[in-house]
Amino acid sequence: MNFSASQRPLRAVSPGRQSRRGFSLVEMMACVSIIGIIAFMAIPSVTRMRTDSERNLAISRAEALNLAQASFIQVRGRTQAALDWSGASTAQAKYALLQPYLSFSESTLTSFMPLGYSVTFPASITTMQKASLTGPTGIIYY
Repeated sequence: MNFSASQRPLRAVSPGRQSRRGFSLVEMMACVSIIGIIAFMAIPSVTRMRTDSERNLAISRAEALNLAQASFIQVRGRTQAALDWSGASTAQAKYALLQPYLSFSESTLTSFMPLGYSVTFPASITTMQKASLTGPTGIIYY
């Protein structure tokens, strides 16, 4: 006899047996342990990628500061830029001079640099030296 899907008779379940649906405890434990192993292998890679991206961000921000120094000299002129630069006694004051020449700059230098990284500006702006970048592992040469 051929029945269509809507005409098939239902299977009778004996009173002592129930049909089971779902996974057993062993299957669930195997699935959780496999997910745990995969996560255990992936966490160091994610941490390393985050560290590398923060380092690359710090380098790009230091390069942006170097370009802002060049723009500052070009706009203000060498003599006036040198006078303004020597009048700024702190790194934050020097950052305030460069801030108009930075796109999307933060209000403070510590906010501009990623956490754990800092820059030291050159004493004289006319020498066109790069700002030195220091990170959690020491000086970063870029």
